[in-house]
Amino acid sequence: MLDLNLKNSKILIVDDHQSNIDLLVGLLELQGFNSIQSTSDPLQAVGLFNSFQPDLILLDLIMPQLSGYEVLAQLKPLIPQGVFCPILVLTADISSNAKQKALAEGARDFLTKPFDFAEVWLRIKNLLEMRYLYQQLELKNQLLEEKIAQLIQATKS
Repeated sequence: MLDLNLKNSKILIVDDHQSNIDLLVGLLELQGFNSIQSTSDPLQAVGLFNSFQPDLILLDLIMPQLSGYEVLAQLKPLIPQGVFCPILVLTADISSNAKQKALAEGARDFLTKPFDFAEVWLRIKNLLEMRYLYQQLELKNQLLEEKIAQLIQATKS
C-alpha cells in the first residue's frame, strides 16, 4: 500500500542542466513514478510549485538568474506551518557551508554531484515515506478533532 502511494507522488525537479533533469527523470520513471514536472529555469520554480503542488522537490543550488538558495527562500512562505514538503538539494557545491546554508533555509536533505543513483533513490524514497506518514498523521488528527467536536456537541444536547 505504501509503495503504491509513493509511486503516485508528484515530484518537481529544478536544475539548470537538462542532462541532470533527464537523468533524474529516468531514475524516477525506472522506479515507477509518472507524475514528474521539471524546469531548467529557476524563475519558473514558484509557479510550478503553486500549480503542481509537488510532494517532493529536487533542487540544484548553483543556477543562473536565481540560485537554489533564492528558490528555497521563495518557497519557504508558500509551505504552510506543519506541512512536510521535503526538498532534496542535489548540487556540485561540496562545501560544508553550502550544506549548512541549504539545510538552514529549509532543505530536508542534501547530496552532492556526481551522485550515486542508489543513494539518490533511497533518499527520495525516505523523504516520500516521511511525507506520507505526516499526511496520515494529519488525517488522523482531523478525524480525532471531528470526533471530539461531535462528543462536545452531544454533551451539550
